[in-house]
Amino acid sequence: MDITYSMYRYNSGDDSTLGFLTLYRQLLCYTCEDEYREHKVMHETRIPAGRYEIKLRPAGGIHPRYAKKFPDIHKGMLWLQDVPNFTWVYIHVGNTDDHSSGCILLGASPVPDKKDGGGSVANSVDAYEKVYPMMADAIENGDRVYIEIVDVA
Repeated sequence: MDITYSMYRYNSGDDSTLGFLTLYRQLLCYTCEDEYREHKVMHETRIPAGRYEIKLRPAGGIHPRYAKKFPDIHKGMLWLQDVPNFTWVYIHVGNTDDHSSGCILLGASPVPDKKDGGGSVANSVDAYEKVYPMMADAIENGDRVYIEIVDVA
């Protein structure tokens, strides 16, 4: 079965982007990413909107840290496939765009930045512990899991 999560970017600022993640129109959590740039700047640019398959990657530098931090649920990093001009794009914990290099950060609540737009997310671990098992278990059960990223703002 194919399962598609939808992520809507609704608040884009000078340094970060806020969004929210849904499954079957039900809000799961909020997201934080780097800002939009017409031309990619490494570690400072969000990925393009689009539909990406998510696979588990049980390798790489971040994987052992997550295996230790989340021993009861971790099966590999949530890894977005075939993102144009990007490699190793993950969904993971973090609160601000400084914790991302093009990756998607999950949070239980948004913290908008009224000065420049964008913002950050709070309670990232809580959101990750809610969403990660849903995605990872589906992948392990043979489902194809996707994320559809839509720019609203």
